[in-house]
Amino acid sequence: MIMHIASLTFNGIDIIDVDVQVQISPGIFAFTIVGLADKTIAESKERVKAALSSIGLALPTKKILINLAPADLVKEGSHFDLAIACAILTAMNILPELEIAEYLIIGELSLDGSILPVSGALPAAIGASVRGKGLICSSKNSAEVAWSGNDNILVAGNLIEIVNHFKGSQVLTPPEAKLQDELINYPDFKDIKGQKIAKRALEIAASGGHNLLMFSLPGTGKSRLAACLPSILPKMSTKEILECSTITSIAGKFLDGKLTKARPCRTPHYSCSLAAMVGGGVGQKLKPGEITLAHN
Repeated sequence: MIMHIASLTFNGIDIIDVDVQVQISPGIFAFTIVGLADKTIAESKERVKAALSSIGLALPTKKILINLAPADLVKEGSHFDLAIACAILTAMNILPELEIAEYLIIGELSLDGSILPVSGALPAAIGASVRGKGLICSSKNSAEVAWSGNDNILVAGNLIEIVNHFKGSQVLTPPEAKLQDELINYPDFKDIKGQKIAKRALEIAASGGHNLLMFSLPGTGKSRLAACLPSILPKMSTKEILECSTITSIAGKFLDGKLTKARPCRTPHYSCSLAAMVGGGVGQKLKPGEITLAHN
């Protein structure tokens, strides 16, 4: 019998559904992962084996085949560890098939069974909500996934906590959303002396949401003017906070897993490469560049 667990892979800031399938059949012990998995995923079988052993469970001495569907899509990242482990536990009748099917699962496993945080947890939670599913992830991702609007999220610090939750011996508490509580100190627009024409241009750009290009000789105050622009912009809306946080989550730049109300102001060096400016990567592993990180 084949068991199915829902997971995902990333294409930039978009998510793509991945069906983690497991088949345990009679034969000499073998643990194989197929479905265009990269080196990180190929190594996950060792992490999964050690994690299961650490919570007192052993892999069955049979042929274990893991397929990541669709098979023509390259899969990258360690976030498949937890989904693979849960698929095996479901096939071993340790986790309930119908209940676990209601969740999308992401997370990296440590050798002691701990669930480590992964990049992209926030868009994963939002995507799970759109698909009518809950999300299971690391407790260290709890602060960001709480902002997704998905009210069916389970966060756990260890693989055994997930097993105990579905067996009814433990209840996993829902995550709590938090904002950075420190004061946002932008450079103040009123501190700029002179520059009346440039300041007027900034005011027009801020009021209408227009693009602005500044060029002049070095040392005339362009960078300072740009840094002061956020101080005359309105506070970020919840939608804007989620948009910026989704981007920073994919980029792996979350600050302690908490969302922030500060508008991003990026100042790339003049020697910044094209890839660093516009983003990119190999295969599906695309990372936001400076332009994307400056969104909103």
